[in-house]
Amino acid sequence: MSDLLESGGERHEPPGGRRGPAFVTRMFRSLRTRNYRLWFLGQTISQCGTWMQSVAQYWLVLELTHNAFDLGVTAALQFAPVLLFGTIGGLVADRFDKRKVLLVTQTAFTVQATVLWVLVANGSVRLWMVWALASLMGFINVLDNPSRQSFVVEMAGSDDLTNAVSLNSVIVNMSRIVGPALAGIMIATVGLSWAFLANAVSFAAVIGALYAMRPAELHRRPPVARAKGQIRAGMRYAWRAWELRVPLIMMAVIGTLAYNFSVILPLYAHDVFHRGAGTYSALTVAMGIGALAGGLTIAARRRPSHRLLVAVSLAFGVCILAVAAAPTLPLCLALLVLMGAASVMFIATANSLLQLNSSGAMRGRVMSLWAVVFLGSTPIGAPLIGFLAGRYGARFALGVGGLATLLIAVWAGFALRRIRNTRRLAARVDLPMDGGAAIDAAGASYATIGRDVLGGTVGRGR
Repeated sequence: MSDLLESGGERHEPPGGRRGPAFVTRMFRSLRTRNYRLWFLGQTISQCGTWMQSVAQYWLVLELTHNAFDLGVTAALQFAPVLLFGTIGGLVADRFDKRKVLLVTQTAFTVQATVLWVLVANGSVRLWMVWALASLMGFINVLDNPSRQSFVVEMAGSDDLTNAVSLNSVIVNMSRIVGPALAGIMIATVGLSWAFLANAVSFAAVIGALYAMRPAELHRRPPVARAKGQIRAGMRYAWRAWELRVPLIMMAVIGTLAYNFSVILPLYAHDVFHRGAGTYSALTVAMGIGALAGGLTIAARRRPSHRLLVAVSLAFGVCILAVAAAPTLPLCLALLVLMGAASVMFIATANSLLQLNSSGAMRGRVMSLWAVVFLGSTPIGAPLIGFLAGRYGARFALGVGGLATLLIAVWAGFALRRIRNTRRLAARVDLPMDGGAAIDAAGASYATIGRDVLGGTVGRGR
């Protein structure tokens, strides 16, 4: 690939110049673009603060109520707005300047964290206040998430999209190591409130990065003009293309039943191993270490594939079940490293496949559907997992997520094989399988194998 990007003819050398190993150069190639480099640095600082607040928030709820179900309700309230209104955020991302939208949302996040800090610091915080502020964060996320996800391609360009998405996962998971560790130290030494203050301050880094970017070097496309039925058009577009439908359905199931670690990990520390905030932080850090390794591994790949998506989701399911059965804390920590690696490889691969297979005019709406099935599934999954954990124990609740992940991975594997066989058959008999015909034939095969494997429960939707 040429080193001369479209950003005004400026030449961007990879970190370390041309002398570094090819693997390392591929792993960090998006950082040669100035705008993405600013974003990477700003997000690294901001995400550390976000993880500090996440750990502190759920530990605060546990201290206030000592109730597993309340943890699930907290997560549900934080992500319910994305479930209900996420598609509106996608339309905003397609219609407006994403950089300006992000400046507004990041400022709003700063205000939310500051209010939470004041309430905790002066001792006036109550559970309903935590829930109200968690809901406010959810409404901000409605606009922030689709714009943030689809902004990556504007900074890095389509050639480096997979690498940039994977490095975004590296940011999240590098901060997952640092943020919870700092939160654990703060909670144990100076108190919960400092974690919320640190998060409020950290948003200055990403806001500064957005202001410092060069808009002329962004790979923008013309905004979508206002018209009727644009949200429905985006949903139809995503459903008709199997390249988009498969990852979205997988994420809907796995996001609902498996990605509830904000509920499970505090319970593992408190109920399973009978430890305190330090152990909770250690569990989160262990998962973050694995996730960092998984993100770097995916970052070194040039292109994702649906076959890789199935493989990493199978590995993810196995790792979840292994953690659920781990009898000791040291073994649990070791297995969490593997589980973290598999989890971020699944997320990064699915995210990249959605963005690479979406048209520029639809990318914001497609990524809003990603936010709905990933973040928006939490209001359904978190209370359910919290209820199961309270009734049958945290190990059982985690095992449910692992089994669901394995089943949907098997289903997707058979679905993709059926689609591939259908296309091969069409090629042999010279059927015109372009465009809508290919989509309809693949969709019919996809629905058939879905009924065969899971009795149609996934094929019918949520």
